[in-house]
Amino acid sequence: MSSLTRPTARLAVVASFATLLAAACSPDSNGPSGPALLEHRRGGGGGASSGFAVLANAAVTCTAGSIVGDVGTFKTAPPGAITLTEGCLIPGARDIGGAAAVAAYNAFLDQYAALAPQLGDNCPVIAGTLAGQTLTPGVYCVSAEAKTGVLTLNGGSNATWLIKVPAGALTGTNFSVVLAGGAQACNVTWWVDAAATMTTSAFQVNILAGAAITFTGGTLNGNAWAGADGVGDVTFTGTVVVGCESSQGNGNGNDKDKCNQGVGNGPEGCDPGNSNHRHGSNDENGGTPGNPGRKGGH
Repeated sequence: MSSLTRPTARLAVVASFATLLAAACSPDSNGPSGPALLEHRRGGGGGASSGFAVLANAAVTCTAGSIVGDVGTFKTAPPGAITLTEGCLIPGARDIGGAAAVAAYNAFLDQYAALAPQLGDNCPVIAGTLAGQTLTPGVYCVSAEAKTGVLTLNGGSNATWLIKVPAGALTGTNFSVVLAGGAQACNVTWWVDAAATMTTSAFQVNILAGAAITFTGGTLNGNAWAGADGVGDVTFTGTVVVGCESSQGNGNGNDKDKCNQGVGNGPEGCDPGNSNHRHGSNDENGGTPGNPGRKGGH
């Protein structure tokens, strides 16, 4: 399996991304912790674009599950909405089209575009379900075939993985991502061209999706950011979600999983971006931000 090789400029983007995640999630990070991190997550200082475990373009729906971490939508109500049913718990902040959520969403769009496949990339697509595969740190492209079984990511606590679904959706049933060798969930990112739909699966990754993110059952240890193409809701049904910036987590069996313990994160935490640039346009009365959907060229 080959890691991605690319022109110098694109290598710089990925290297910068890897450095950001490694610095944010490493056990040796000198970033804020405890109360300082919590203040930053609430938008204090320069942290308006960080701190969200779940971001959707318009709607987040949680049924009979839980989300540890802040939840936000780009759009204000309506159509922006965060809906909790059947006892879903969200102990963190909820932001429907507020300044912090809009800034975070636009940072997500920037990072999604920066990591998008580009003409001339050399990233052979790994076909199949990924069951039984072991990937060392690096950049990989995988097919849109349904995933199942166990994928193992083996690397140290500072190692990073960027796994792309360059064409189509990410789908799977009874699919687990297992971390080995000290690997941390916050250092793993899946870039998805379209929607991400998982059933009774155990994900230890951050998901950056072009369309909707839908989980039924299972767990997600990482952030879920949806709708880079302009339309994308997040729906969890019976799913336990622990975001990278939360103050508690289900971890990965490694007591160095600082991202999930809410300590050791730098200002950007484990968010996939730190830019506050806006791509949506406000209406002439300064009301609801426009739909900012954007995607890098393929």
